[in-house]
Amino acid sequence: MPNGETIESRVPARLDALPWSSWHWLIVVSLGATWILDGLEVTLAGALGGVLTRPETLGLSDAQVGASATCYLAGAVIGALVFGYGTDRFGRKKFFFITVAVYLIGTALSAFSWNFWSYASLRALTGAGIGGEYAAINSAIDELIPARVRGRVDLIINGSYWVGAAMGAAATLILLDPRYLPMWLGWRFAFGIGATLGLIVILFRRWIPESPRWLMIHGRNHEAEEIVADVERKVMGANAAGIIDPGYSEAALTRIRTRTHTPWREIWDAIVHEHRRRSFLGFVLMSTQAFFYNAIFFTYALVLMRFYSVPEQNVGGYLLPFALGNVLGPLALGHLFDTIGRKQMITLTYGLAGIFLALTGWLFHTGLLTAQTQTLAWTIIFFVASAAASSAYLTVSEIFPLEIRAMAIAIFFAIGTLVGGVGAPLLFGWIIGTGSRPVLFLGYLLAAALMIFGAAVEAWIGVAAERRSLEHVAAPLSSRGL
Repeated sequence: MPNGETIESRVPARLDALPWSSWHWLIVVSLGATWILDGLEVTLAGALGGVLTRPETLGLSDAQVGASATCYLAGAVIGALVFGYGTDRFGRKKFFFITVAVYLIGTALSAFSWNFWSYASLRALTGAGIGGEYAAINSAIDELIPARVRGRVDLIINGSYWVGAAMGAAATLILLDPRYLPMWLGWRFAFGIGATLGLIVILFRRWIPESPRWLMIHGRNHEAEEIVADVERKVMGANAAGIIDPGYSEAALTRIRTRTHTPWREIWDAIVHEHRRRSFLGFVLMSTQAFFYNAIFFTYALVLMRFYSVPEQNVGGYLLPFALGNVLGPLALGHLFDTIGRKQMITLTYGLAGIFLALTGWLFHTGLLTAQTQTLAWTIIFFVASAAASSAYLTVSEIFPLEIRAMAIAIFFAIGTLVGGVGAPLLFGWIIGTGSRPVLFLGYLLAAALMIFGAAVEAWIGVAAERRSLEHVAAPLSSRGL
């Protein structure tokens, strides 16, 4: 179909009308595995932080442990921007495989690091693959999941990060125990877990189609209709014909002008001018949750070791309940984002996460916590904070037009990570190195204040996107004037 031709399509309405099915579960498992891999990678790096300071491993300093985490995040930023643009330009499905391949290479080679610089550069490569995955996968998930359950599904998928975290924590209990493997070898085997899971993910993704919404915009509506019809036959069988849900009748017809790509100037105008309030919202939500999470999680092992004298090989055991709280939060609260509403629930979870951290920081400062009660407190905090952080990714993936969805995710992931994530591990790594409880308490108060600020911004300009078609939340750029 030539560029610039006007078409009418029912693809979005038909996707939103589909009843939940095993096909949707395939989407969730195949694409949601990204967050399991990310959680695994971050947990392994966090749990290995103490081990890698030992002379028989890489002999890193505390500051270098924090710097390697920063390199991972910096790689994720670059990967998100590069692969995010490619995802919008060349299709979601192509980049399902490119990004996971980059991740596989990075994590497999991390096992062969020989000094700080080799380790940091390979962690950056691993992060680039994961960053690209965020853009490609978040956009595809939102475009394939029915609007009525998009919020809970997105939150649960993002929360699956902590399934990977639990796997990584459990693995370190064996791999870092000198009774099973020597310390110099066990940490290298740990990275093989991520590579193995990545291969499994590639196999699952072979059955995931290109996003019909992306095909529609790019003048391939016939292919989009065929994909949707095939899914309808799988889901509905003989009842597949004409199943437009009456609840979506106002969105039954989408008019767009086809295009091969979106110029950079139009991307800039849409994000900086046309949707500037939404851009500010995305920036605040992404950066505050990134600082909050990375400040605590990337230095979790160092806090336990430095302030509570937990042996490095036992750190993984303390990560398990922490990860469990993070998994259960989106599971328990996710449906409320579709029923009570995005604005109310995002405001509540951001605010509570900040208040709980401030209270826990005070208890830490006064010396009232042990390693066990500190872990319990963090588990409670992140039961709420996990849903909040996941809702940031949900927000930026659904409040921008289809043509720039992956790029918008990439931009706000990158900006949020640079502002709130890259500096946090370095800052908190330095604070922990001083051994000062009062200074670390001030750091926790800063993270808490940022989350409360995020809650205030959401209450002010949050978008009520619950149970609404993506095309109604943000009209496609190619539908202007039609």
